[in-house]
Amino acid sequence: MTSATQPEPLWAPGPERIAAARITAFQAWAATRFGAPADGGYPALHRWSVDELDIFWQAVAEWFDVRFTTPYESVLADRSMPGAQWFTGATLNYAEHALRAAEDPARADDPALLYVDETHEPVPVTWAELRRRVGSLAAELRALGVRPGDRVSGYLPNIPEAAVALLATAAVGGVWTSCAPDFGARSVLDRFQQVEPVVLFTVDGYRYGGKEHDRREAVAELRAELPSLRAVVHIPLLGTPAPEGALEWSALTAADTEPVFEAVPFDHPLWVLYSSGTTGLPKAIVQSQGGILLEHLKQLGLHCDLGPEDRFFWYTSTGWMMWNFLVSGLLTGTTVVLYDGSPGYPDTGAQWRIAERTRATLYGTSAAYVMACRKAEVHPSRDFDLSAVKCVATTGSPLPPDGFRWLHDEVAEDLWIASVSGGTDVCSCFAGAVPTLPVHIGELQAACLGTDLQSWDPSGKPAVGEVGELVVTNPMPSMPIHFWNDPDGSRYRDSYFEMFPGVWRHGDWITITDHGSVIIHGRSDSTLNRQGVRMGSADIYEAVERLPEIKESLVIGLEEPNGGYWMPLFVHLAPGAALDDDLRARIKATIREELSPRHVPDEIIEVPAIPHTLTGKRIEVPVKRLLQGTPLAKAVNPGSVDNIDLLGFYEDLARTRGRD
Repeated sequence: MTSATQPEPLWAPGPERIAAARITAFQAWAATRFGAPADGGYPALHRWSVDELDIFWQAVAEWFDVRFTTPYESVLADRSMPGAQWFTGATLNYAEHALRAAEDPARADDPALLYVDETHEPVPVTWAELRRRVGSLAAELRALGVRPGDRVSGYLPNIPEAAVALLATAAVGGVWTSCAPDFGARSVLDRFQQVEPVVLFTVDGYRYGGKEHDRREAVAELRAELPSLRAVVHIPLLGTPAPEGALEWSALTAADTEPVFEAVPFDHPLWVLYSSGTTGLPKAIVQSQGGILLEHLKQLGLHCDLGPEDRFFWYTSTGWMMWNFLVSGLLTGTTVVLYDGSPGYPDTGAQWRIAERTRATLYGTSAAYVMACRKAEVHPSRDFDLSAVKCVATTGSPLPPDGFRWLHDEVAEDLWIASVSGGTDVCSCFAGAVPTLPVHIGELQAACLGTDLQSWDPSGKPAVGEVGELVVTNPMPSMPIHFWNDPDGSRYRDSYFEMFPGVWRHGDWITITDHGSVIIHGRSDSTLNRQGVRMGSADIYEAVERLPEIKESLVIGLEEPNGGYWMPLFVHLAPGAALDDDLRARIKATIREELSPRHVPDEIIEVPAIPHTLTGKRIEVPVKRLLQGTPLAKAVNPGSVDNIDLLGFYEDLARTRGRD
């Protein structure tokens, strides 16, 4: 019988699945080799991984046969955060590991990449061909004078050329950075100007939603505003000739050249990722070759259970950390699916069709897409052959309970549903997928290995079963080595270590349950706190957006100068819906009954659409600042928003309220 503290799971892996999981084999091996607990399953393994942090990461390096060109002297010479020193003295190369499967003659003709555009017809790139292209391009980058530490940038969609450019950059010890071509030139310059790239890979345009989008003017603006560039490489996705002075992609990738991998220090920069930058210039987050290599081997090879027989598809763009994470699937010898196009073209079920046609075994998407499919009454298992799919993973925002139920009912009853949560800041997950644990509705399965994830109250005390700040009390190898142009490290420290010195505070509200799972409640800096009852915005969205009339919503809690608290709910209605008294009453009743009477909004206001960051996250904090009277120019970085015009509504509303 299930106890009160152990609710009935939605799904649990059977004995055969547990026995076959790579994490099971790893635990047995680590028990023999390093004294890890042989019994106690995942909870015991996790406890050991944080209690014996350096031994755990040594075990990961050995299990995955990481090739150190120069051996390491110490696994963790300094545990302090920020500034942990990992695998001191070691040299290696990330790209060498990403292309290792190509060394096996039996795998040379297997697909390393499956490229899919809006025709939904997969086009393979074999391991041998990927290795050849990377070898050719790496040699050309060296000929162009690219040296270790130089930045190489891509203004590219999710196409094989982007993966080749990343790997060639890493092979020569360069530092990769990319933006998707739907970013406007100003947004791209806000990012690339910080890091001063010497090479820029570009496309002439891209296809999205059945239409061609010409980006040649934006490319010309980038070239004019990036004086550090020594070369521009043209990829003719729409078939136009290279602009004057640009190099042709085909010429740089034509040679049959063995790749040469630069042995770089473990903490040598691999790439620069960017925060959303909603309230200022995006943070330029630098992660290391060795740190990403080990973190991604652990995350993809153990938590995601990926190996050579798998196919890994995640809907993403090159402007989001999930693209970097997706490309790292190559580290495990997995075939990586690259989809370039609209998530819902020609219909809402598009991503399921791609999963079917690529025989994806792990399919990752956003919680928003799952809920959109539910609303659109998509029936994946009825309409598509998804027999290859073992796991559906979601991120970007918490997957609501209804999303878990819908995946279970509409995809497969024996489906591993992995809601995961992490951040660009570590390019990985703090909590999420564990192939040997049950799945409970609305919960992430567990904290990840090597991650001492805790929920802290404001005084810094750990809490179980209560909402608190997401903190990580030990270093992770993929934590930033620094931010670009932050010489004294002050911006880095202020971002994560200001509230609890020496402990990473991520800025999310979480609950850790008594059975070790994790519930994400949304960003802690936009938390609703009414009469002392704290609630994440995600809880409101989950309840309200069940109503068929509500396409999307945005809730803001505002502390007012007179000591009051104003909590408006902004709603973007579905086509044909009207915000009448009946709908207002049903919205309020839903929140009152499902959440709490204290979180019924003071006003429900219709808006033409909800503003998002360029990576699709709802913009809460800048809207809160606008409603508090902050001018638009100071409340938000316009280059970080998908539609800046939407924010004028909130600025006008603040003025109107100020006059009342």
